[in-house]
Amino acid sequence: MTPRQRVLKTLLWFVVGVWLVVTAVRFLRGLGATTGLTDATPWGLWIAFDVMAGVALAAGGFVLAATVYVFRLERFRPFARPAVLTAFLGYAAVAFGLLYDLGLPWNIWHPAFYPQPHSVLFEVAMCVMLYLTVLFLEFAPVILEHPRFGGPVLKAIHGALKKATIVLVVAGIVLSTLHQSSLGSLFLIAPFRLHPLWYSPNIWLLFFVSAVGLGLMMVTLESFFSAWFFGHRLRMDLLAGLGKAASVVLLLYATLRFGDLAYRGQLVRVLDGSPLSFLFLFEVALSAVVPGLLLAVPRVRQNPRGLGLAAGMTVLGVIGYRFDVCIVAFKRPDGMSYFPTWTELAVSVGIVAAALLVFLFFVENLNVYSEEVHPPADERALDIRRFNPGSVWPLTPDSLAAPRRHSLALALGVAGALAFLPSDALFGAQPVSTPVARPRVVEGYLAERPDGSGHELRIAPPGAVSASGTERVQVMLIDGNRDGRVVAFDHDVHVAKLGGNSTCVECHHENKPFAVNSGCHECHRDMYSTTDTFGHELHVAKLDGNRGCPRCHAQASGAKTRQTATPCDACHSDMLVAGARVPAPAHGTTGHASSYMDAMHGLCVPCHEEKVRDEPKTYPASFAECGGCHSDLDGRQLRQMPPYVAVLTGDERRTERRP
Repeated sequence: MTPRQRVLKTLLWFVVGVWLVVTAVRFLRGLGATTGLTDATPWGLWIAFDVMAGVALAAGGFVLAATVYVFRLERFRPFARPAVLTAFLGYAAVAFGLLYDLGLPWNIWHPAFYPQPHSVLFEVAMCVMLYLTVLFLEFAPVILEHPRFGGPVLKAIHGALKKATIVLVVAGIVLSTLHQSSLGSLFLIAPFRLHPLWYSPNIWLLFFVSAVGLGLMMVTLESFFSAWFFGHRLRMDLLAGLGKAASVVLLLYATLRFGDLAYRGQLVRVLDGSPLSFLFLFEVALSAVVPGLLLAVPRVRQNPRGLGLAAGMTVLGVIGYRFDVCIVAFKRPDGMSYFPTWTELAVSVGIVAAALLVFLFFVENLNVYSEEVHPPADERALDIRRFNPGSVWPLTPDSLAAPRRHSLALALGVAGALAFLPSDALFGAQPVSTPVARPRVVEGYLAERPDGSGHELRIAPPGAVSASGTERVQVMLIDGNRDGRVVAFDHDVHVAKLGGNSTCVECHHENKPFAVNSGCHECHRDMYSTTDTFGHELHVAKLDGNRGCPRCHAQASGAKTRQTATPCDACHSDMLVAGARVPAPAHGTTGHASSYMDAMHGLCVPCHEEKVRDEPKTYPASFAECGGCHSDLDGRQLRQMPPYVAVLTGDERRTERRP
């Protein structure tokens, strides 16, 4: 093993160690613990790189297969097997990467059994699955050539696969053409989300042409890597031919990009000076214009440095194109931006590292580069250790040296990943405090509904004059976490309908000490989490320090815990209110208040359901539905619309202009 092989494999095993930890966390803790994705940004790095870019990076398989078997350019046959292997591992990585992005990854098989023939995504899924199968069958003869698979049955299978090569190649070309273009067709349904410089009715064609150019350059980079890592001969005579073909494809791609913009009247956006216009120019120059022009010059494409530079620019540029379409130029809701977490990056890089290790294993153990002659093993052992009588290390087989080094790198990767994992990934989602604010009070009025089925609550902006025959009321806007989702609550009307001030106890079921009709927000102080309303230090101070402990912890033995302590209402007898709709705890109060949302729903919803059930003529079914109370209007919005009055009813919300 040469020093560069040793270093690269060690780094790859370290990355795989990190990847294994993040993989375990992803499938044990879910997407929220390992990604920056949200409901508004459901796809990000894993789709942009692992799928969109990954499929394009594996395009060299069908491009070289078509070159050799369809166009009969036999001189490029030495590149066919490595290209097919790269494509097979690339598509396997795409399929494996999709498991991370799916919310229910165990259902990845569903498209094959629950077809959706009108879905572009269904077509992509089926083509990828079928093409992955075709690639395996195309590469299987290389595996079956190994001496270990010399049985008669396997030899017969090998012969059958060799005879079916042309059929498999044609199937692979058709499937690749379909899904390489269909990946672009996915964005045809988002004309108003994707920036006009990237959106196009012909985006399917742009995806396909760019994938062909990228495939040619990936084969070129693969040859450079093989020469650098394994010491294989660099066939510049053949690579220059691939560069010439890539020049035509890349310049065609650039022409299609600019021609499409001109045809749609969007070419002026290229020079409007916006950040996205500069990004567009940089991307097209990097992916197509500059490498296409460089490769058009014979001296450049026949020079290893010039060809390598052009190939690297093309790969980075086309990956950038897929990223721009998926993430950068794809408009997301305001305030809901997306940036990948390091764990997302670790998954993408880890999948690539694992695929590269498998590639190295196949090349080292199979006849992937059929024209390369490998020297005997003893001639390749460049790191022979000198004998040291003071150590038993030289007595161990040479084959154990690399595994020990790689195992150590893997262990270090695992340890490093565990050290930097966020707490949510290690211990699950942690509760986030969402403090609750008291309701705001605005002025409104009641008016009879046109159909006579009760009243409707109208919230008027300051200074608005109510219509004749209406009654002014104070309206409480319940918006505990101030997220703009308000509930308009006519407190005075509720008091009147329920029977006057004596009915306050029905809702205000528990009071703070020395208080009457305590507000909900005073105890239920968090929107989604339970609140601890018991102040232990305050009670210790009020009850004369540690000498007061027996007042609450009366038991002589056992742990002094909340569960074994005297209930709060045993001392604060005025806390619980008789006649409340909310029943008192069976074993007394313990100082825990449910979340604000649960408290409000638990109080309001049963009452509304009861009214609908008992008085259906007065209260329609919508009175007990979510939309009957919740509204998107808040005080700020109301102040911004002085000519209007917001109408909040039990079954609708509308805005009407007033004179």
